[in-house]
Amino acid sequence: MRLADTEYTSRPWRIHELAPDFELEDVWELPTPGGPDDLDHLVRSFAHGDGSAVRGGIVGFLFAARWRLGAIVGWDAPGTGVGTRVPSLRERLPSDLADGPRGPDSTAVPFTSVYQTHDEWVSELANGTVHALMHVGWVADGDGGYRAQMAALVRPNGRAGRLYMALIAPIRRTVVYPRMFRAIGRTWQASDRS
Repeated sequence: MRLADTEYTSRPWRIHELAPDFELEDVWELPTPGGPDDLDHLVRSFAHGDGSAVRGGIVGFLFAARWRLGAIVGWDAPGTGVGTRVPSLRERLPSDLADGPRGPDSTAVPFTSVYQTHDEWVSELANGTVHALMHVGWVADGDGGYRAQMAALVRPNGRAGRLYMALIAPIRRTVVYPRMFRAIGRTWQASDRS
């Protein structure tokens, strides 16, 4: 379920001090009920999952089409990513975060971990259109449990990047994210968090 931006902006996340130049695109509630210490399990399931949330069906088709188009027009060419076109957000980290856990890199999508705390995980990717951050926060649900919420933050690469983000927003919000999050929820419910 899509959430109000204030669900992200009103919380004291560390990312606020690190990425003030990134724009908030979306905030979503993830169907991942758990306990106070389950963020690490969720992060590891994201990173080491089978990729089913982004493979198969319409979401898989859309991701494949995006990667194919990116290869054709050069959006994903060498020199467009983190560490080449843009510096990694890791270069902005204060020592407590830089020396702490980074979290695992994803095997299903091309995001690289930046940092992980007990209630936040941030990963990044960059290409010719955007430098994007995925912020996953672990929050109390008001009923004695916890759940995750995901915020997408972006720095578009020029006018073309802004146009690209505007064009994909309806597809991302109505097709990709809802289906992807349902798959994440099914995987989460089936997993053993003991």
